[in-house]
Amino acid sequence: MNEALIRSLTPGVLGMLVRRGADFAAAEDAVQDALVEAVRSWPADPPRDATGWLVTVAWRRFLDATRADTARRRREQRADEEPAPGPASAADDTLRLYFLCAHPSLTPSSAVALTLRAVGGLTTRQIAQAYLVPEATMAQRISRAKRTVSGVRFDQPGDVATVLRVLYLVFNEGYSGDVDLAAEAIRLTRLLAARVDHPEAAGLLALMLLHHARRAARTAPDGSLVPLAEQDRSRWDTRLIAEGVGILQAALARDRLGEFQAQAAVAALHADALTAEETDWVQIVEWYDELARLTDSPVVRLNRAVAVGEADGPRAGLAALAALDPALPRYTAVSAYLHERDGDLPTAARLYAEAAGKAADLAERDHLTRQAARLNARRGRR
Repeated sequence: MNEALIRSLTPGVLGMLVRRGADFAAAEDAVQDALVEAVRSWPADPPRDATGWLVTVAWRRFLDATRADTARRRREQRADEEPAPGPASAADDTLRLYFLCAHPSLTPSSAVALTLRAVGGLTTRQIAQAYLVPEATMAQRISRAKRTVSGVRFDQPGDVATVLRVLYLVFNEGYSGDVDLAAEAIRLTRLLAARVDHPEAAGLLALMLLHHARRAARTAPDGSLVPLAEQDRSRWDTRLIAEGVGILQAALARDRLGEFQAQAAVAALHADALTAEETDWVQIVEWYDELARLTDSPVVRLNRAVAVGEADGPRAGLAALAALDPALPRYTAVSAYLHERDGDLPTAARLYAEAAGKAADLAERDHLTRQAARLNARRGRR
């Protein structure tokens, strides 16, 4: 049986799992695992009932994943909401798994995707959104990574840079609120920073602590998002801010700048401002220039456009934005904000509504919809 035949059975197998009670995303991941196993084992031992074999294996993978997810959630519920400061425990199997999944036989991007899926507990859709690629593309990447490592021994750990990238993405997903993984990412990064002599490990830990310090102020009692400029800064955790700034200063003193240190420097400048009006936007633009040089990331350039709009005025921000691809996530929301700052309320309201339709999660969509309604109400009162 060839690979084309195996894949032709996929829609029917996927439908059977969904009918058994699996949600579609989890069923899709389980079927992908079963397909990889089929490609590996069928040439030597083809089953009599191909569909039945795939359903059985996929259902077992789904149950295993569900049990693992349940166990992980129970561990998170038992953990303290805020990560404890100071040294971390010396031993942790989870961090070892991160290194093993970052296997030398994989490209860095494939290793990150595989680790996020297998150890981090993220769905294929969440990983695809983090990488700004279609879900189908990421599913293929993860399947290839699984196929690559299916016949190798996991006795060669991957490199620190790949593990740092995974921890960064896990923290970002937890910080977004979809999955509460932020505290676990901080715990593992503490372990890593204590074990390796790598300034970017310290930079990432500082970045996480500075962002986590603002977590309590990021949402209103009704669950709605509160923009940074409107947050109650008395609710920011000064203990975490002080720890993060101290770690960052020690890392920067080593004069081996990396992207996580630069991002942490931006976060530290926000944390240092007693009010939104006192934010040193000129320095923030300078750090975004460093980040753009280090990463050439379109997301960095998008954030830089916002900072330029604050430092040099909204029209300068719009000029910086015009150089970017309008298909970039949150491009329309940034454009709406800068047009509002520039006094063009009709365009800003239209763009806020358009951005709401593109938003990746419900909280962001609701926030953008409220922004559009607020501007339309202001226009109606004139």
